[in-house]
Amino acid sequence: MKLKHCIVMCAALAAGVAQAAEREVTMHKVSAEGKHETIGVVRISETEHGLLFEPNLRGLEPGLHGFHVHQNPSCEPAEKDGDMTAAAAAGGHYTPENADQHEGPYADGHMGDLPALYVDENGNAEHPVLAPRLDKVSTIADRALMIHAGGDNYSDQPESLGGGGARVACGVISG
Repeated sequence: MKLKHCIVMCAALAAGVAQAAEREVTMHKVSAEGKHETIGVVRISETEHGLLFEPNLRGLEPGLHGFHVHQNPSCEPAEKDGDMTAAAAAGGHYTPENADQHEGPYADGHMGDLPALYVDENGNAEHPVLAPRLDKVSTIADRALMIHAGGDNYSDQPESLGGGGARVACGVISG
């Protein structure tokens, strides 16, 4: 009986470890009025080369989109520059070292800068992206995952934060 108990406990512990190394984030369209319909999920898992983000999303505008981890675990609208703004409660890009520059996923800027998200001509995002500077899911737990309108040039020139557009979809990365 003790062996059976140990097997059950070991399996439960192993499942807990595996679960701790990955998260599934439900993504919602967002606007200045709040969160709207669910558009799918992004699975985040640890690899030896960094965090892997595997989207399974529908209903987005085709093309490249800015994709970032934001500071706060909220997708609610908030006031910014006097106007209600979609998912502004998520704050800015995740930057534990208080980096002043937006330099992309391969440089020394914001840690939350992820490779661009590709959306096909049917509005689906299914191509995974790898974030080599992020190694543990726990470092981005209790933060928001954000999709922006338009691409991202990973520079603060000619526009700040890569010139990305409005926040169009958001999900909270659970802790």
